[in-house]
Amino acid sequence: MKNYSIILLAAALSSCTSIRRHNEQRATCIEPEELKQDVDYAYLKLQQMHPQLYWYISKQELDHKFDSLKETIDQPLTPLQFYFKLQPVIADIREGHLALRIPRKKFTKKQIKDLEHKKGMFSRFEYYIKDNRLFIIQNKDSIENIQPGTEVLAINTIPVSEYLKKYRDLISSDGYNTTFQDYFLKDVFFNFYTAENGFSDTASIETLYNSEKKLYTLHRESKSKNDLDHDKQQEKRTFEKKVNDYVASSNSYNRNFQFLDKDSTTAYIKVKSFSRDYSDKFYKEAFEKIKKAGSQYLIIDVRNNYGGSLHEINNLYSYLAPEPYVLIKPSQLTSRTTPLKTNYFRKSSPFQYAFKSLVYPTYVFAQTFSTYKKDGKVYYKMKADQPTKPNKNAFHGKVFVLINGGSFSASSIITAKLKYDKRAVLVGEETGGANDGTVAGFYSYQKLPHSKINLPIGLLLVQPNIDFVNAKKGVTPDITIPESMQDIIDHKDPQLDWIKNEIAKEKAH
Repeated sequence: MKNYSIILLAAALSSCTSIRRHNEQRATCIEPEELKQDVDYAYLKLQQMHPQLYWYISKQELDHKFDSLKETIDQPLTPLQFYFKLQPVIADIREGHLALRIPRKKFTKKQIKDLEHKKGMFSRFEYYIKDNRLFIIQNKDSIENIQPGTEVLAINTIPVSEYLKKYRDLISSDGYNTTFQDYFLKDVFFNFYTAENGFSDTASIETLYNSEKKLYTLHRESKSKNDLDHDKQQEKRTFEKKVNDYVASSNSYNRNFQFLDKDSTTAYIKVKSFSRDYSDKFYKEAFEKIKKAGSQYLIIDVRNNYGGSLHEINNLYSYLAPEPYVLIKPSQLTSRTTPLKTNYFRKSSPFQYAFKSLVYPTYVFAQTFSTYKKDGKVYYKMKADQPTKPNKNAFHGKVFVLINGGSFSASSIITAKLKYDKRAVLVGEETGGANDGTVAGFYSYQKLPHSKINLPIGLLLVQPNIDFVNAKKGVTPDITIPESMQDIIDHKDPQLDWIKNEIAKEKAH
């Protein structure tokens, strides 16, 4: 017991030292020549590992961008300042999964616990972004009675438009799609903001509502005992919460199933994220209910779904396919050794590191034999690129799928396949992810040598098994119906309403 206590104390001291060093390094300026070396290092690793680096930008153009960036680095910069120079060039590659990790301040366990005992300041609102303007569309706790539809003009006297223009350059979708940025930026805006400005306990915001400007002071309030008890209750994982993939932070479910009418004619499945957790159980139960009810219509809603598991979308497709199918084409790599560059020991505790060391030979063996060569190219073996039979409870009625600019990655893979196979009617907006696939799968986490910024590089070219359109854009809907900010505020859903009306017309006939 004494030795165990010593080990725990040593681990705690090591962790505190690591956090202090990280924060000191984050605040230290790095010489221009070292930053230029980081630029070269980042580009070299991208050329070595990224299987489709010049998909949306030519090598000549990208070479020029990296060279031009180095010419602008003529004075020492902190890692954060360097991030804001390098990331826009990474974003110009136009691969939505490819981005530097913003160098954040790290917190001790005590600091994290203190923050957990306080309410969020900006996170208690829901936001909408349009044309470099930021609006509040939901005020969860009726803070200062700020009304939905209120525009945030400035934060601590800095115009919000300046932040939006700066942060927009850090984000890219797949290809030349324009629908993704506003959806994603509203979710990550305050991640960028707090990385720049830190976690303060107060902030002043200037707002505009009904042509009237107002100034409010927001506070990071302490949680009451009831709030803390409620948090603990939310974190308990019941079986229902597991199957529907409950997310405590948003008090919502990633997956929902219901019938939209009394006679169960129309089934509705909402998937916010293809997280895979308990997804097999969820789809099994949902499609058993659909089959038992004899439903004629199925609506699948993947709006604002940033993607996730290939296993989950392949399983979902098995409930929609009328015959055997192949979901994706073989996934390409840059070399047979690429799967071994996935930072196997990353974020391992001492115990995990010891265990992983024992099974490492097995891991190397499995990864080595997961690749194969064909026509001079290297591919990675995936279950989703093999023929799959329809599930015994597969749905044979009419399928509608709701999509928008927040439908990304795996959401775009499955909707592109559904559209190509003419298995569904797509309704809404162009997806944020590309129609012809993306580069993701698993990642190699490269750390730039001097700035210590992390660069995760996707290693697999994942493409739906379709004939490509080569438009370099997202999956386009069969029926285009936009959604306005006022629709959201008024809890109206014109896209879902269109489907309901279409089903009503068909039933009437």
